[in-house]
Amino acid sequence: MQILMRKLLQRISCRQVNGRRVYSTKKFVDSGQPTPASHPQLMKEGEITPGISAEEYISRRKRLLEILPENSVAILAAAPEKMMTDVVPYPYRQDANYLYITGCQQPGGVAVLSHECGLCMFMPETSAHDVIWKGQIAGVDAAPETFKADKAYPMSKIQEILPDMIGRSSKLFHNQETAVQTYTNLEAFQKADFYGAVRNLSRLTHELRWVKSPAELKLMRESASIGCQALLQTMLHSKSHPYEGLLAAKFEYECKMRGAQRMAFNPVVGGGPNAAVIHYSRNDQKIDDGDLVLMDVGCELHGYVSDMTRTWPPCGSFSSLEEALYDLILQTNKECLELCMPGTSLLQIHHYSVGMLRKGLKEIGIVNSDGTDPYNELNPTSIGHYLGMDVHDSSVVTYERPLEPGDNY
Repeated sequence: MQILMRKLLQRISCRQVNGRRVYSTKKFVDSGQPTPASHPQLMKEGEITPGISAEEYISRRKRLLEILPENSVAILAAAPEKMMTDVVPYPYRQDANYLYITGCQQPGGVAVLSHECGLCMFMPETSAHDVIWKGQIAGVDAAPETFKADKAYPMSKIQEILPDMIGRSSKLFHNQETAVQTYTNLEAFQKADFYGAVRNLSRLTHELRWVKSPAELKLMRESASIGCQALLQTMLHSKSHPYEGLLAAKFEYECKMRGAQRMAFNPVVGGGPNAAVIHYSRNDQKIDDGDLVLMDVGCELHGYVSDMTRTWPPCGSFSSLEEALYDLILQTNKECLELCMPGTSLLQIHHYSVGMLRKGLKEIGIVNSDGTDPYNELNPTSIGHYLGMDVHDSSVVTYERPLEPGDNY
């Protein structure tokens, strides 16, 4: 009965016209992800993904071609689906490089970019069984219509078409992190690899992603705003619910109620000694009276993430020593923010923070002035990292690189 009801609902749509409900069997084409036609409340005309226009995606492809060596081909595969059980998949998240170039949020595709053909997309083919169980996906027709690809073929044609494209190129760049046997098993690819002609495409895409466009900056600011509002609500919630797991759930709830699609990473909610575990993820302990809680959290909004860390006492107040340490870290943070300008590197800012914290820790008596230096044991992390489509965005770009306008960290 439930299957029958779903099928009937698929055939009938309801919309408001002049304040009245109008039922119709006519509907938009489902591309397997939001489009301006299917989600007008979310997207504007001309956008491929929320907030990012078709023109910007086309510009990204042109810029990648500009830094791609002549007579080269770039191959990007979509992130694979990962399974929780034999029939239950984990929530899907697209690979950032593939999404950055194509705008496609779905699994199963392979994109090829070259000076000769522009963007060519090999799209997954679906069956009636797949549609019943998983819903519609973007097929060959969606590649030029939705994603503005120059050419499009079904995935079954890749063994027929891609080897010739590889054979005509002198260098081959591919996204190693999502490489799939669909193309790596091709004789042409293995031959190019044997002769040392295969390179990691991330070295090029990370350069492009390092500096953000105004549209990207807007999404990142919105993501950060959602995370900040959610964290404030979680802090207010913590006095009556001092449990790591409940605070993690509260933060996620508040983010999603404000429009975020998912967490940027598994929330770190460490009470008491758990706060000292950098990537603590169990979140299963009660926070005792007098203990502090550290939350390292962030959310994702339309492909762009936020990342923030705060520490506070849910049940009580800071001790005099905790307050002094909090003030030291806050002042260090403020001074480091003033250093964030074009020409300064993230590594220089980190070194400044280390000097300021070392001096302050001695002054408030946490570190003795006996010649020993336990700083790296107390704080083995960097002052920060690049941020964008991934939490540690553009990871191949060194922290020694001078910052530029549009860079985010």
